[in-house]
Amino acid sequence: MYQYNRKGPKRGVALYSYSAEFGLEKTLEDCFEDVHDMGAHGIEILANTHIENYPYPTEEWVEQWFRLCDKYEVVPVEYGNWIDSHVLGERDLTTEESYEMLARDIRLAHRLGFSVMRTKMPVISDTLEPVKNWREIIKMALPLAEKLGIKMCPEIHTPTNLKSEMVNGFIAFIEETGTKNFGLNIDFSVFRTEFAEHEYRDPNYVPNKPEDLIPLLPYVYCCHAKFIHMNDTFEETTIPYKEIIEVLKNQNWDGYLLSEYEGADKYDAGYEVGQTLRKQHIMLKNYIGD
Repeated sequence: MYQYNRKGPKRGVALYSYSAEFGLEKTLEDCFEDVHDMGAHGIEILANTHIENYPYPTEEWVEQWFRLCDKYEVVPVEYGNWIDSHVLGERDLTTEESYEMLARDIRLAHRLGFSVMRTKMPVISDTLEPVKNWREIIKMALPLAEKLGIKMCPEIHTPTNLKSEMVNGFIAFIEETGTKNFGLNIDFSVFRTEFAEHEYRDPNYVPNKPEDLIPLLPYVYCCHAKFIHMNDTFEETTIPYKEIIEVLKNQNWDGYLLSEYEGADKYDAGYEVGQTLRKQHIMLKNYIGD
């Protein structure tokens, strides 16, 4: 499997960016080719979208996955999964049933060469607070994650404050257990400062400052490099990217920035997100010094 050994912030792409095109205009290989063409090396997939016959891909599909990784010099970085406690409808899954769902994805992520999982748990509030038994679910999964070298990371997303009780609870869990197999994925939407007049802005949202990242970085194993609007001089106009990357570099953070495009125009007929991603990667390359 292809390896990329550069230290510091590294560039990758979340295939969620292609959500309006995947399976229509673009195949999985087309996405890999795009990632390679923009000089990125990391990739994130959404398990139930990008894995054929998920959660039971064929051996042939898995072999093709590794062929694509080698051909396009791409590292499997983050595996997006859900603990869907509400899947039955009439009742929530028990802690044990939720663990079994998570364990299935840990094994599949490992099989495909991933080391980080974006482990999304059902939320019970507008501030994205996870289900009450999340600690019990994750604690059950830690031995398997440790055995297979997987880091489970909930995504910290707008409108969450980086100093919130929820984030503090995640850090407390890490420190209490001493685990290296549970951490955070920081989505850069938490730093967004600009909104268009027609856009919805969550009433709970207050922009975080890039320096708010510093105490969290020992627990951050991956970042979603969310972006909304790139101008013609290769600058993101809604999120302070230069300051964010400066913090990451100054703190010697070593991990992947996975581009995640959420501009509303990506769903417009004929829109090609690949060109917008290339603009962002020119910016990232300039700021990272890649």
